[in-house]
Amino acid sequence: WAKACGPECAAAHIVAERRRRIAKEVKQAKIDRMDRNDWIAAVQKVFNAYIRERDRDQPCICCGKYFDEKGTLTGGQWDAGHYLSRGSAGHLRFVENNVHKQLKGHNRPGGTTRAQFRAGMIERIGLAAVEALEADQAPRHYTIDDLKAMKAEYAAKLKQLKKGQP
Repeated sequence: WAKACGPECAAAHIVAERRRRIAKEVKQAKIDRMDRNDWIAAVQKVFNAYIRERDRDQPCICCGKYFDEKGTLTGGQWDAGHYLSRGSAGHLRFVENNVHKQLKGHNRPGGTTRAQFRAGMIERIGLAAVEALEADQAPRHYTIDDLKAMKAEYAAKLKQLKKGQP
């Protein structure tokens, strides 16, 4: 069956199809050029979005507030805060128990103390789980294939949460 009503429409359709094909090829070329660090960053982005959505109805892990001083929930004021930081405990960067919704101001230098964060962690996941995190020194070496699978897994989990499914 015809995709166009006439020569002008056919030409426009051909141009649009070519643009879509080129955009798809460019996107795939970018993915093909990604190295391990690029994949870690890609997983981190979707993992953090998943954590923020998972903790959507939870208060800030550090102060227990549901909003900042202005009382708004807009403007991207929430981070996925790592109790044991990615810098000092990179092996725990994708451990869900280590990461919780946190006000951006608390996830910056001088924003909160480790004691406040630890108290929130104990309240949220329990002392035993916090101590297990603190003792966890197991190395995690992710291959690019592992990272691709993790990105897909967290994207699917995020999609489920946004649909209202656990």
